Formats: sequence, structure tokens, C-alpha cells
Amino acid sequence: MLLYLFITCVPFFLFIKSLSLKPLPPWACEMRLLSPWFWKDLSFFTKSQLTFNNKNKNTVHRFSSVFLSRNMSLKRKSSLSSKVDNVEEMGEMSFLDLPELVLDCILERLPPDALCSMAGVCTSLRERCMSDRLWEKHMKQKWGSIIGQAAYGEWQLNIASKTDLGNLKQGKQRGLMRILSLGWPFSWIIRSNADDINCKQRSPLPVDSIMAWYLAIETGKFFFPAQVYNRENGHIGFMLSCYDAQLSYDPHTDTFQARYPPHGRRAVAVETGVPRERLRAPPVDTPPHDLHISDCLHELRPGDHIEIQWRRNKEFPYGWWYGVVGHLESCDGNENYCRCHDSDTVVLDFNQYTPGSRWRHATVSRKDHREEGNEADGFYGGIRKLSKEEEISTWKKLWPTETLD
Repeated sequence: MLLYLFITCVPFFLFIKSLSLKPLPPWACEMRLLSPWFWKDLSFFTKSQLTFNNKNKNTVHRFSSVFLSRNMSLKRKSSLSSKVDNVEEMGEMSFLDLPELVLDCILERLPPDALCSMAGVCTSLRERCMSDRLWEKHMKQKWGSIIGQAAYGEWQLNIASKTDLGNLKQGKQRGLMRILSLGWPFSWIIRSNADDINCKQRSPLPVDSIMAWYLAIETGKFFFPAQVYNRENGHIGFMLSCYDAQLSYDPHTDTFQARYPPHGRRAVAVETGVPRERLRAPPVDTPPHDLHISDCLHELRPGDHIEIQWRRNKEFPYGWWYGVVGHLESCDGNENYCRCHDSDTVVLDFNQYTPGSRWRHATVSRKDHREEGNEADGFYGGIRKLSKEEEISTWKKLWPTETLD
């Protein structure tokens, strides 16, 4: 029985091995691998952009042309690739024949969706369109106001986790290939797939590229740390405050989802539909549960705009609250005779509250300031002076329509 099986199988394997497996042209491997990559990472990006820009006819027309050009390129990839391969023989002018400076100028003026489409044309354009230099500009323009060092650190951790997972999978695949290589009948399979494996290693979008980071934010796949003004839809208990949260972008509504850390026994609070105007990148690197070291106490004078940390109790994270440096009770506010800046006590006014409210005033020590307060009135932490007019105007825009009690 075994002899019969051996006689039957050996000629079959010899026949298969003798077949001339003609390798695919380079562009076929490239285009075949580009297709799933773009539909996975980029189709959602372009679709969301099209949905959000319905009111802009010119933008819709531009995105429509992108889709049409992509479909045409997929249908005619064989003819287009042959033209690229034979451009020198036919003497035709190709886009890639333009001078380097001209190519760079064109690509620099393309929006993100057009860069994604251009990256699917050929290897040379893919490498150019995925350049960090191009995508760094788009990152700053769209996400620069809400992406800070904390978000960048979170992305680096995300890259490290993906790299470790990729190395693990690659090690398992190599182990499987070594096992298969022990059996000579399977060696032809390994050799025939060698070109495909090499091509696959070059095709995916690098996880550490700025383009990958941009698309991860744009498609809502990446949660990043930032701060939210007037959290929980402007709840009265959080007016003129700014709290840390984990954010993700919703491309369908052009808003964000915010996840706030738990407060004591309270579960994680989730807020949807947060507009960009209520977001900012953390101005300091202090974690929400740590006391910020104040470096501006000795220069504070009446009328200065400040933010101060405050929390309800020791279990809560800090939020940043807007206030103004006020005058001591012994001072009448006359600038010619005011000596409040020489005092060891700094008065903070929160004018969004009515006169007589326990939240209207607070005092801190200028020389030895640490966390001050109690369980009834909460705890005041570090102070940062606002020197940029943009920050001050943002707080004024968020001023409540009615005075708080």
C-alpha cells in the first residue's frame, strides 16, 4: 500500500515542479498589495471627508474626481503600469520626469486625501507621498492645537506595542517556513512565494510614520490625551474649568468623544459631540493627579489672568480653573498706592460667581504655596500665569451667560 502511494505521489510532485511558474511583473505585486492596504486604512478616511464636506460643492467635486480616478486606475492598472515601464522607450513625458523641485512643490500643495490617492500610483510616488516632511505640515494645521507632548508619548507607546506584536507574528511565520522547508516536496512553494514575501515587507504603511499617525487620528482609531473646557456639556459644576480626558475623533460629525478618568467611586464619564473649540493640548506636562509646581507666584500682580488647579477631594484628579489676581481687603484698588504684589498672600478672584459666594475668592501663600483647602471647599493646587492673549480670549468666550452661585 505504501509503495503504491509512493509511486503515485512522486510523479505528481515532479510534474508540478517541472511547471514553469512565470513570475508576476513588479507592478502586479505592488498593486495587488496596495489595494487592501488602502481600502483598510484610507477608504474610511476619504469617505468621512466626503460626508463632512457636503456643503462645499467644490470639495465634493474634488473628492468625486479622486474616487473616479482611483476606480479608473484600478481598472486600467495593467495599461498604466506598462506605460510607466515603457516611458523611456516611447519617449513620452511622465509625471515622474518632472524636476525634483517641481514634484516637491506639487506634493506640498496636495491635501491629505489627494496624497493618499497619489501614494497608490507607484512605488516612487508612494515613498514621496508618505514622507514625514509632507505630513508634518498637515498634522500641525489640523491637529496642532489639540495634540501635545502627552499625545505624542501615547503614540510612541502605541508604535512600540505594534512593533512587538509584528515581531512576534513574523517570528512565528519564519518558524513555520523552516518546518515546511524540511520537506523537499514543499520547497517549490517557498521559492515561488519568495518574491511575494519580499514585496509584502515593503508595502505596508510604516507604523512610525507621521502619515500613519494622522490617519489613526482622522479615522478615530487612536485615543489621545488632551483637555476639555466646560466638561460634560457645560455642566454648571464645571463652568470655566478645563479637565484632562482621552479623546477620539468622529469624522462623520467633525466632533470628538471624551472619556474622563473616574472621580473617586464614580465610573468613567463619557461625553460625545465635543466641538474642537472646547479642546486644547495640555499646556504643562503635569499629570492630572499631581500637584503642579508654580513658578510664577513672585511675579503675580492684581489683574493678572491665571489658571489654578482645583479638586473636590484627594481622590479626584485636578482640573484647571480660570481666575484673576485680585486686591487684598486692606487695598482700595488704587494703582498709585497698591502694594498687593509685595504681600505674601495672593488673592484670587473667580468673578463668574456671585459676590458673597464661597467660591468667589481664594487666597494662597506666595512664599510657601502647596495644596491648600479642605473637604468642604475643595483643594487648590498649582498656579500658572496666562501670558498669551489667545488663552485669555478663549476663557472669555466660554464665560457663562448667567452668574453662578
